[in-house]
Amino acid sequence: MGRHFGDLAKIRHVITYSLSPFEQRAFPNYFSKGIPNVWRRFRASVFKVAPPMVLMYLTYTWGNHVHEQGKRKNLAELEHEE
Repeated sequence: MGRHFGDLAKIRHVITYSLSPFEQRAFPNYFSKGIPNVWRRFRASVFKVAPPMVLMYLTYTWGNHVHEQGKRKNLAELEHEE
């Protein structure tokens, strides 16, 4: 009675292969290839990502510093009011 959910449509000229989860390893080459690949990718992109982030951080801290200075009262202007 009807098709299963995965077999609802038949697509021509498309071949699909599947492998049972019991026939594949969960973490193949994790330590020998995975961690060095992460390090290589990090090294390749750190000089593209880090300079804008450092520039934005320095701009943000400078802006906060200037804002805090602008909120302070100048005591020399208030001495004659006593």
